Amino acid sequence: MASAIEKVDTTWLGLTGGVCVVTGAGGGIGAEIARQLLQAGARVALLDRNTETLGSVLADLGASADRVMPVACDVTSADSVQLAADKVRAAWGPAGLLVNNAAALYADAVMDIALDKWNQLLAVNLSGYLLCAQVFGRQMIENDGGAMVHVASISGSIPQPYSGAYSVSKAGVKMLSQLLAVELGEHRIRSNVVSPAMIRTPMSEGIYENPAVRQRREQIVPAGRISTPQDIAGAVLFLASDRASYISGQEILVDGGLTQAWLSLIPRPGFQKEDAASSSNA
Repeated sequence: MASAIEKVDTTWLGLTGGVCVVTGAGGGIGAEIARQLLQAGARVALLDRNTETLGSVLADLGASADRVMPVACDVTSADSVQLAADKVRAAWGPAGLLVNNAAALYADAVMDIALDKWNQLLAVNLSGYLLCAQVFGRQMIENDGGAMVHVASISGSIPQPYSGAYSVSKAGVKMLSQLLAVELGEHRIRSNVVSPAMIRTPMSEGIYENPAVRQRREQIVPAGRISTPQDIAGAVLFLASDRASYISGQEILVDGGLTQAWLSLIPRPGFQKEDAASSSNA
C-alpha cells in the first residue's frame, strides 16, 4: 500500500527532485512543510537543533532515506549552518529552496526584557534567517536560481505586546526578505514571506487548552476557525513552486481574514451586524 506521501499528485508544483531545506523542522509548521514538500516529490533536509524531535518527525514522515535527511543545526551559529549546508550539498547537490522557519517566543514586556534575552530571540528569529539565507543563497547563486520562503507573523505588522522582541524580529524578517528579493533577483533567486496569524502548534497549544479562550479566538476570525500547520505549508509550497516564478519580495497573510476584521471588533452603535439586519427588514 502506498504511503500518504506517495498518494498525492502535486507534480504541477514543479518541485519534483528539488533540494529543499527547512529550518525548525522539528516543530509543527516545519514538519508539515516538510511533509507537503515530500508529497510534491522534493528531497527535504530537516534542520533543527533538537535531534530528539527531528527523530520523531522523521519516523512520522515515513519517507525513504534518499528523499529526507535530518540535520542537527543551530541557526544562531554560522559554523553550524555552514556544516549543515555542506552536508546537504555533499548528499544531494546545491539547495534550490530554503524555508526559514525556526523561531522562539517567550513572554516579556519591552521595558523589562533583559538584553541577553532580547539578543537570544533576535538571534533565532532574525539573525538565524540571515545566516541561512547567506549560506544556502550562495549555493543557489552557483546553481543559477532558487527560492526562499521566510515564515514571519502578522505580529511583524501589528504589535504583539508582552512578547519580548517577537514583533521586532518578525518585522525584521519581512524587510530582510524584501532586501534579499532585490539583491538576489539578478541571480534568479526569489524571496517571499508567509505570515500566519493565530495557529495551533505544539508551541501555542497551551493557549487552546481552555475551550472558552479557543471559542473567543475563533469568533473574531471571519473564517471561523484557528489555522493549522497545513494552512501555512500550503502557502509556503505555492511560493516555493514554479507557479510563483514571477512573485518576489511579497508577503502572503494566512490569517483567515483576521487582519481585515479589526473595525468589526470595535463597538459602533447603529452599525453592528444586528443593526444592518434590522435596517434591511424595515
